[in-house]
Amino acid sequence: MTPSTEKQRLSIRGMHCASCSSRIEKVLAGTEGVRAAAVNLAAESLEVEWEPDRLSLADIAGVVKKLGFELVLPEKEIRLALAIDGMTCASCAARIEKVVGGLAGVRTMQVNLATESATAVFDPDLVSQRQIREAIERLGFKARVAGSAGTSDFERQQEESLVRLAAMAKRLYPAFTFAVLLLFLSMGEMAGLPLPSFLAPHQSPFTFAFVQFLLVLPIIWSGRNFYQLGFPALWRGAPNMDSLIAIGTGAAFVYSTWNMIEIGLGIEVMTRVMDLYFESAGVLIALVSLGKYLETRSKVRTSDAIRQLMALTPEEATLLVPGPGPGIEAQKKIPVAEIEAGDILLVKPGERIPVDGSVVKGRSSVDESMLTGESLPVSKEIGDQVVGATLNKNGLLQMRAEKVGQDTVLARIITMVREAQGSKAPIANLADRISLYFVPTVIVLAILAGLAWYFLGQAEFSFALRIFIAVLVIACPCAMGLATPTSIMVGTGRGAQLGVLVKSGEALEMAQKINAIVFDKTGTLTHGRPELTDVQPVSPGMDADRILSMVASAESGSEHPLAEAIVNGARAKGLALAEPSDFEAVPGRGIRAVVRGHQVLLGNREFMMEQHVAGLGMAVEQIAHGFAGAGKTALYCAAEGSLVGLLAIADRLKSEVPAIISALEGMGIKIFMLTGDNEITARAIADQAGIREVFAQVLPDQKVEKVAALQAEGFRVAMVGDGINDAPALARADVGIAMGTGIDVAIESGDIVLMKGRLSGLLAALSLSRATMRNIKQNLFWAFIYNIIGIPVAAGVLHLFGGPTLNPMIAGGAMAMSSVSVVSNALRLRFFTLPGHNRTQTPSV
Repeated sequence: MTPSTEKQRLSIRGMHCASCSSRIEKVLAGTEGVRAAAVNLAAESLEVEWEPDRLSLADIAGVVKKLGFELVLPEKEIRLALAIDGMTCASCAARIEKVVGGLAGVRTMQVNLATESATAVFDPDLVSQRQIREAIERLGFKARVAGSAGTSDFERQQEESLVRLAAMAKRLYPAFTFAVLLLFLSMGEMAGLPLPSFLAPHQSPFTFAFVQFLLVLPIIWSGRNFYQLGFPALWRGAPNMDSLIAIGTGAAFVYSTWNMIEIGLGIEVMTRVMDLYFESAGVLIALVSLGKYLETRSKVRTSDAIRQLMALTPEEATLLVPGPGPGIEAQKKIPVAEIEAGDILLVKPGERIPVDGSVVKGRSSVDESMLTGESLPVSKEIGDQVVGATLNKNGLLQMRAEKVGQDTVLARIITMVREAQGSKAPIANLADRISLYFVPTVIVLAILAGLAWYFLGQAEFSFALRIFIAVLVIACPCAMGLATPTSIMVGTGRGAQLGVLVKSGEALEMAQKINAIVFDKTGTLTHGRPELTDVQPVSPGMDADRILSMVASAESGSEHPLAEAIVNGARAKGLALAEPSDFEAVPGRGIRAVVRGHQVLLGNREFMMEQHVAGLGMAVEQIAHGFAGAGKTALYCAAEGSLVGLLAIADRLKSEVPAIISALEGMGIKIFMLTGDNEITARAIADQAGIREVFAQVLPDQKVEKVAALQAEGFRVAMVGDGINDAPALARADVGIAMGTGIDVAIESGDIVLMKGRLSGLLAALSLSRATMRNIKQNLFWAFIYNIIGIPVAAGVLHLFGGPTLNPMIAGGAMAMSSVSVVSNALRLRFFTLPGHNRTQTPSV
């Protein structure tokens, strides 16, 4: 029996480079009871699958903590901050604390009279946020939500990132102020800027050194994180990028400080005063800190798409509650977070619908373009479903909340996008493996390079030290670690804005390898709604309207799609329908009924022959064959035993299909169509679409076989369907692509979901996949080539052939900018659009 597993996505604090993420991943993957672990540096997250019978989340958090990082565990209890109006004395505060603290599920309730605020810690399974607020209001006070620790992980992570960003910016000011002064003091004379005699190295060597020492101290203090994180990681045997900076700048600082002491003692003063590297340490810390700030700022922007989607949900909703008299309803504003299933909500014109539910009163039109991409508003009346974040246009609606919180369509979409952003693409595996061993290798190379120049090259110690520092600080594991995840985060976010939900990095990577696409015909290439197109009389004395009225009357009680098409066709012409009697459906054949006293038969040719209907001849077969050749289904109609006419039903091809098929073939993709229709009808529809390869008369359970057969021929196959009756084929394909409207689609179907229900989304998905993988390859190329060229240059290879050496300050600046360039390149995907389309700024899913 296979042991049960659990899977969860959690935030990790403290990662600074790819070495960190690779080490966490390796250690967790080797932990007993952990099935899989994937760490995303850009998203600062861990996706872990484990066996709960063998270890707990707390055990996993303990493993991560031993590595020097913090795993943020999900909190069952919620901390709710409230602002309370109306308190006048300490007894008010005490009363609130006593009453709310006595509610089942409330662990603590603390009220601060001076700040007119309160903090409650509660279990949401036992008591709701609304119950706490209403309990306070029943005591005669007004309470409103001021903040909550129960916000989503994403919001909390974003808040932490912004706080961290502000702190980094604050530290940059002193770092650069003192770095500029330090650079002027140490390099001023070389640049032709004379120093006053009390600071000049030749007149006042000790003062010259000591002032540099004083100037570098606040820079080191501003960059203390490099030492606080880098050295402990080194002692644990898992050095990271911080370790490289800490060792390099630390060595420069210690060496220069020792030289300053010797200057003070009068030992080789002129030699030592020209051998100070305080400016290298200071400027390095300032430049790398700037690079980390720019990198963090860019990483925050990779989640812009999710923030825009979350902004679609309104902050408040209008709750209808019983009023003072019978039949009277009072309106009450409440936070959307407090809405519960079953609540009756009022949605005014111009307001966004707060949660998913159904209309119980009123009529309006609702703009659902953010979900479906359909620009025309959709009419809504009693019983119709409405979706949270869509816009009520012009009528007053009362709705019953049915899906709230994380169960709404928008919340599920956001969760799916976040999971995709946190997933890994197989292309990242090489970079991850290299990152794990990168930093230790660089430290060894730096030591070897320094020793080689000192002992073998007979260079001075100061030269060897410069080489050692330059090799350490130019190496950049971050660029390799960020190359893939940042592109995936931005690419999947941009996809969501375009109505394309990509569920994983693996699906995104596989989509660009697709060279064959199989389309399910119904609902994918066609509208999925059969329509009556032709009524052809074949009997004298019978006209088309009379035949249609008779057939529609016979079908008026049926729910079959073809029957619905016929009835709708009759009603569109304003024909009167009669109630049928003796209705009988014959499976696989047709129907029989009595309409206005006449025996009516409707069905296929086999049904007519079995009922010995008169009038079947060559002329009739030519009409039926013509219908089939045009992609239509022919239905035979007989009255009192004689054939009176033929009806044609067609599921019309979507207007954009021929252009989409042509564009896909232009991308080098071979197109196939799957359908249960007969060969003639299938071929006619395929010809209209521009598809050459057709699989006709395929039963639903045979679709998987067709996909597997193409894979056996060596094709990378994408299957495009509605995600309902072709789920097995979607699962079997290399990439399953589900079509839907964004509301009725099961968004769990397929690897990629086209939320807008239009095939243009398929072009967007494939083009976005190719653009993202191209972006990742660019990032990886520059990350690798930077290190492959930069490290040897820093080690002095050019100097061997009479070239220059690399100044450690320039090396540090280059390292800082390498990560920034990778993230900035990934951010270009935010502007991805299909050729010939304008980039939309409107968030959409």
